[in-house]
Amino acid sequence: MPAKKVAKIPSAARARADAAPSASFASAISQVWSSYVTTTPKRVKLIDSFLGFLLVTGVLQFAFCLLVGNYPFNAFLSGFAATVGQFVLTASLRIQANPENASQFKTVSPERAFADFVFGSLILHFFVYNFIN
Repeated sequence: MPAKKVAKIPSAARARADAAPSASFASAISQVWSSYVTTTPKRVKLIDSFLGFLLVTGVLQFAFCLLVGNYPFNAFLSGFAATVGQFVLTASLRIQANPENASQFKTVSPERAFADFVFGSLILHFFVYNFIN
């Protein structure tokens, strides 16, 4: 069989080809961020920041459990369950309170969604508090 000829790409062209996906990814992230900042209501941004706080808290709790240990295991479990549960309740609040989703939640006002969030949070923390013992 004859040997296949491999086309050699000049190093400058290869460098441009390698940089193109990185540049397009950065521009896409920049475009998404600028769209988020300009079009998202302040109420939804506040909910998003709380979701970010819950995410960081859950990651830190899990990392602490892996690095230091989980001696009072029920305390770790209740704290991590509280973080995950609160994240789920907050994500539900974000979906219902977002004005772009108003057509899907015609019977649920933002005030009703917040009241459901508070009620669910109270029940969640009641069970978490009882599980710590």
